[in-house]
Amino acid sequence: MSLKLRFLLVAAALMLGASLLAWFSFQYMAERIVEQWGRRVAEVQVQYDSARLLQPLEREVALAHQLANSQVLKRWAANPEEPLLRAQAISEMESFRRNFIDRNYFVALRESGAYYHNNAENEFGEDPLRYHLRENRPADAWFYQLIEEGRDFHLNVNPDVELGITQLWIDVLMRDEEGEILGVVGTGIELGNILEQIIDIDQRGITTLFADVNGAIQLYRDPRFIDFASFVKPEGQKRTLDLLFDLPSDGERVMERMRRLRDAPLEQPSVITDFVTVDGKRHLAGIAYLASIGWFEVTLLDLDEVMPVASFVPALGLLIAFLLVALLLFYWALHRQLLSPMASLRQAMGALREGRREVSLPRGSGEMGQLIRHFGDMADEVTRHTEALEAKVRERTEELERLARVDVLTGLLNRRGMTLLLEEQTARAARDNLAFGLIWLDLDRFKDINDGAGHAAGDQALCEVARVLEAGLRGYDHAARWGGDEFLVLLTPCEADDLMTIAARLRREVAEQARYPGGGVTVSVGACLAQPGETLESALQRADEALYRAKENGRDRLVVA
Repeated sequence: MSLKLRFLLVAAALMLGASLLAWFSFQYMAERIVEQWGRRVAEVQVQYDSARLLQPLEREVALAHQLANSQVLKRWAANPEEPLLRAQAISEMESFRRNFIDRNYFVALRESGAYYHNNAENEFGEDPLRYHLRENRPADAWFYQLIEEGRDFHLNVNPDVELGITQLWIDVLMRDEEGEILGVVGTGIELGNILEQIIDIDQRGITTLFADVNGAIQLYRDPRFIDFASFVKPEGQKRTLDLLFDLPSDGERVMERMRRLRDAPLEQPSVITDFVTVDGKRHLAGIAYLASIGWFEVTLLDLDEVMPVASFVPALGLLIAFLLVALLLFYWALHRQLLSPMASLRQAMGALREGRREVSLPRGSGEMGQLIRHFGDMADEVTRHTEALEAKVRERTEELERLARVDVLTGLLNRRGMTLLLEEQTARAARDNLAFGLIWLDLDRFKDINDGAGHAAGDQALCEVARVLEAGLRGYDHAARWGGDEFLVLLTPCEADDLMTIAARLRREVAEQARYPGGGVTVSVGACLAQPGETLESALQRADEALYRAKENGRDRLVVA
């Protein structure tokens, strides 16, 4: 065997070995990158999917609680046969129905079992009594078990046999002033709509589902897996998450992580990821606990679909073929065409795996250049996808943070939003030696408005006062609904004359302009000028005491501390 042939054989063996090493190294690195990015994408996707469900659902839950607290409904529930009370109650229920997303409500009375309902088509507006619940009927077990357990709030995916509908029901207990249960009220969201808009949104390789604290499936793209009426089912008969996994150990592990998330302190991570096997394929599961509704959100990512590694195989095959053809140029080409670019590419992969999105890719030609470009395309695609998801989450988070500082009814700042402003202003006043004004307003005889004309009239009275305050303040002042029928105004900068003038004008303009269907609205006003260095608690107390004196002086009065 000639030296030339032996050299060619040795070179071929070396090149083959190097090619195999490059193949396995690349495959290993690519899989690790996909896994690391998959976990980050899973965390972002879980937060995004959770926000899409919570945004409409939390609003519906808040409205259902308001319906349960309606004094009009409570008076009627105590005497349901009284015609006038019944007419007022139906009007109140209709007012809430028009504000619910799916334009429907239900009210079930404990004493008689009467079940009232009206839908979006207003089919039962004149006679909303649909049927009577019976304790011995399995379809009505949810009602009696909710009352027995005294659970004030519950989500329930269940078909209503009498009405012929299947919905995600929001159940809230209605109690009297002594805490006795009068019935159950709430609304429903059509199951098909919520599955179409939130669950089955055609994201390739991504499956979203929601389960209760016991792992029973509540929302899933295949309704056959949904555990309807899971609230009244005994353990062992529920359709739980382990039905989706190929391995029993996956289901046990996921349930253990769900329990850990539910019991974890707030500072612990809000999303946990783990690998499971579904339909013979490895999926990355992202799990989050939604404490406000008592459910878990689970996102399953098929990484082969979301970020496939196989797309790099053709480029790597071209690289190996090129290296085998270039045997005669081995020593020169080995460093220039393979080793140096591969080392730089490996560094870029490491940087990408560590989360640095701006990576420096080496220059290359031929097959190696194609591989680098494929990798760059993959990195760009992964980065774009992640940035898009993060942007959506950021947008939702900013919106939720804004809503957390705004009163839903009046559009003014709520107590939390005003507290943050007051803390900033107190610090600024001490630093710049400037005073600021506080005006505390309280609606006179607000309870009489609610009891006499209903909560809708009370809400209109609050909105009218808020409108007058917004119109009457300077552009750099702030008004907030402090709680119930109380409003707080921050004047900055402010002098004593400004405080007296603005407070008197606001009291007068409310009396002149604020109206509701039953008449006019007046407010009692307490005001004080907070001095530099004075604590926020002291200033608020002085304003509150001034308000108290205004109330004692006969209401519709102004007292400046």
